[in-house]
Amino acid sequence: MSEPTPYDKLGVNDEASFEEVRDARDRLLRENEGDESQQELIELAYDAILMARLRARKEGRIAVPDRIRYPERVATVAPPASQSSTQRLTPSWLSRLLDNPDPKDIYISLGIFTGLGIINLFVPASSIWLSIGLTASVYLLTRKENRFGRALLISLAGISFGVALAALTDQFLVLSRLVGEGLFPSSIQMAIILLVMWLHTCFLK
Repeated sequence: MSEPTPYDKLGVNDEASFEEVRDARDRLLRENEGDESQQELIELAYDAILMARLRARKEGRIAVPDRIRYPERVATVAPPASQSSTQRLTPSWLSRLLDNPDPKDIYISLGIFTGLGIINLFVPASSIWLSIGLTASVYLLTRKENRFGRALLISLAGISFGVALAALTDQFLVLSRLVGEGLFPSSIQMAIILLVMWLHTCFLK
């Protein structure tokens, strides 16, 4: 009678997958818990199968899947299908700058800047409301990343951009010429500045 092969000892055939061989070894180890001699034979059979398959792979007779050869790659590299189209199209520097805010944060900042805009309609005092808006912007941005200097820089840049954009409305608002120096044009421009401030406060980090 021929000597049982390592496959026979584990109760699997020679075409069994790596997982099947491993599972058979684990099951037999549990069944023979406390029997050191049997467990040693099971481990020897398992090692013999691995060595035989390693030699076969080196000789080019079998191919070992990447998930067995490089399990750490499978664990750390996300499949391309799982990456959203937005992530693929957005440059890395822009992804680091943009934020995906919680709806609650959006509503809080929207309430602050909308309130400032409404107050300005009735009590025009642009410098005061802009100062309050700047303070709110710095606070909300600092709360995200806990980086005061960056928050202040972004807020100042946002106000500067908003002021420049609002200044351009003088070229396009025909109503501003009709109303003259009244309330309407300055309110529109203030709204533009506050809108820009709300956008950078919410969606930048």
